[in-house]
Amino acid sequence: HLIHAWPNNALKVKTKQGLKAGQWQHLFVTYDGTSKASGIKVYLDGEELEWSVQQDSLKDTIQTERTLLIGSRHPGSRFKGEIDEVSVFDRRLTSSEVASLANASGIAPLLATEPKDWTEEQLSTLRTHYLENEDSRHNELKRAVDKLVAEETELKKPLTTVMVMGNQGKPRDTFILDRGAYDSPTDKKVEPGTMSVLPPMGDDLPRDRLGLAKWLFQDDHPLTARVAVNRYWQLFFGTGLVATPQDFGAQGDFPSHPELLDWLAVDFRENGWNVKRLVKQIVMSSTYRQRSASDRSEFEQDPDNRLLARGPRFRLQGEFIRDNALFVSGLLVDRLGGPGVKPYQPPGLWKEVSLGGNPRFVQDKGDKLYRRSLYTYWKRSAPPPSMQIFDAPTREKCTVIRARTNTPLQALVTLNDVQFVEAARHFAQRLLAKSASDQSRLEEGFRIVTARRPTDSETEILNRILDDATKRYESDIEAAKKLLDVGDSERDMSLSPATHAAWTIVASSLLNLDETLTRE
Repeated sequence: HLIHAWPNNALKVKTKQGLKAGQWQHLFVTYDGTSKASGIKVYLDGEELEWSVQQDSLKDTIQTERTLLIGSRHPGSRFKGEIDEVSVFDRRLTSSEVASLANASGIAPLLATEPKDWTEEQLSTLRTHYLENEDSRHNELKRAVDKLVAEETELKKPLTTVMVMGNQGKPRDTFILDRGAYDSPTDKKVEPGTMSVLPPMGDDLPRDRLGLAKWLFQDDHPLTARVAVNRYWQLFFGTGLVATPQDFGAQGDFPSHPELLDWLAVDFRENGWNVKRLVKQIVMSSTYRQRSASDRSEFEQDPDNRLLARGPRFRLQGEFIRDNALFVSGLLVDRLGGPGVKPYQPPGLWKEVSLGGNPRFVQDKGDKLYRRSLYTYWKRSAPPPSMQIFDAPTREKCTVIRARTNTPLQALVTLNDVQFVEAARHFAQRLLAKSASDQSRLEEGFRIVTARRPTDSETEILNRILDDATKRYESDIEAAKKLLDVGDSERDMSLSPATHAAWTIVASSLLNLDETLTRE
């Protein structure tokens, strides 16, 4: 066995000839490092044995935390017998070298016979012996070849490992269960197939996962395109045309606009399932571009906006709120792709759900703190708390539609979480650098977060917040510095701490406006 992780990342060969009981035998194994079973040779008393492949899927290193065992497995199947004179070599030995170690040279008997009586196999043995023991140039070339093979093997290894599912060679028999009890199968055997209420699978489709995938995208399949466009509609309007995206069956809601759903589904399919085109189509529609405001009578008549008489209005998801704060502050790193990152989280995260407290959460540094929430490392059952407070799922199970709540805890996050306080500090720094007067800074900040200019009453409130914060921090410079020290990013040291801190409070207020956190 040569193992990284058993059984899907390992090599295993089994010789066709076994050991004999009650006598000493010389066993030797060589491996060429190619991560292939073909690179293994097994010798018994100097003679190479034939073997069969049991596992041939090694992709990674065999250097693991497990110890090397001889004649045993982890943790059982212990060897019963005696082992002596164990040697480990730092290179692959040749067949003649193995024979010499086993004191079983096959050359002497051949030399005692007439050359005309040698078989092709015996000639090959003599040739190999000569090249490996007498021809120094051959050995130099062989070492060079071995080095190139090792380099080729390393280059062929993938940069990342991706787990994929595979079909069983022979699917197991499946039977209808008695009242659904897993341990009470009936004698009624079932075969792979689809529900009779939906279009049948074509005769040319295999009855496996590939066939199922192709069936889902048949032109006459009524659900796939409808479910897809309903999910995108839900993303932009808060509620899908079918309000129960998790259930398109008899127990689900009837579409509010069935003809629109049909048209969108057919158009989506006929245009190559082009998501970008569908999104553009929705957001440029006059329905989406309506104002979300409504008078009392309109709201009472249609509180859920199922008639689409006004634009959608709902609180943004937690990921959008965080990304928006980073974007307006200028902190957001919008580079595409790459591994997951671990931004600010409370101390002790993962401790309660990790075995023995491991692995522990280790916060990242630098640009990794400001990547889009899409790249946040997500430990199942222990999601980032700031995301969970904004109704992000734990990812322990599939979630088709998120709950949407409004709680005081959410305000505590956007007012006090390190990521949001740091974003407010940088937003303030951005405003102080762009404008010359307080009035223009307030208008610019309000316009950035809401896409409109503030009213007179809103400007008055913001001026009052700025005045109160300025007096507070001018009288307590240490408090101002403490506020500005939140977060790992550097601040502009040329700015007055009191002024910068006061504008940080104003920026935080702007980031916490209802219009900032809500899709209007």
